[in-house]
Amino acid sequence: VVDVVNPVTGVTWMDRNLGAGRVATSLTDSLAYGDLYQWGRAADGHQKRNSSTRSILSSSDQPGYEDYIITSRFPYDWRSPQNENLWQGVEGVNNPCPVGYRLPTELEWQAELLSWSHTNSIGAYGSSLKLPVAGGRAYDGDFLFDVSMYGYYWSGSVDGERARTLFFGSSDADMHSNFRAYGFSVRCLKD
Repeated sequence: VVDVVNPVTGVTWMDRNLGAGRVATSLTDSLAYGDLYQWGRAADGHQKRNSSTRSILSSSDQPGYEDYIITSRFPYDWRSPQNENLWQGVEGVNNPCPVGYRLPTELEWQAELLSWSHTNSIGAYGSSLKLPVAGGRAYDGDFLFDVSMYGYYWSGSVDGERARTLFFGSSDADMHSNFRAYGFSVRCLKD
């Protein structure tokens, strides 16, 4: 694990997305995209961009298999019933980050966003985190979307039946609420 410190916020982050082979050398560096996690799931193999899929929801926090779970029913979560207590802190259930690291909260992502020189993908890559536009994986089908166009990064924060996500593209960057069965990037921060 290699650390990078945001000089404005003083927060220490991992220098790359979980599953990435290296720090991004460009906004569209595919070797820096990394894996795509469903919100709240551990690193069990589902996060690989080419993992198999299944359409049976899990009734537990650890499904026991590495398939990406797709769903076409509200609330579009891989788990039923939903559990909003996943990914909460370093000791949080299913924390996919290395020891001593965790998912950022919505407020921590917002502070990071405010430190960028531009509020868009140029600012994301130009930041100390060098965030690439890794795209996402659909909750209702076995396909990737917006690769090389948009970045979607999970936070540990929930919003009702959804979870909060840092989103950025060529014209904007902001926090959004997204269904938990989506597959998005994870960038860990040091606790």
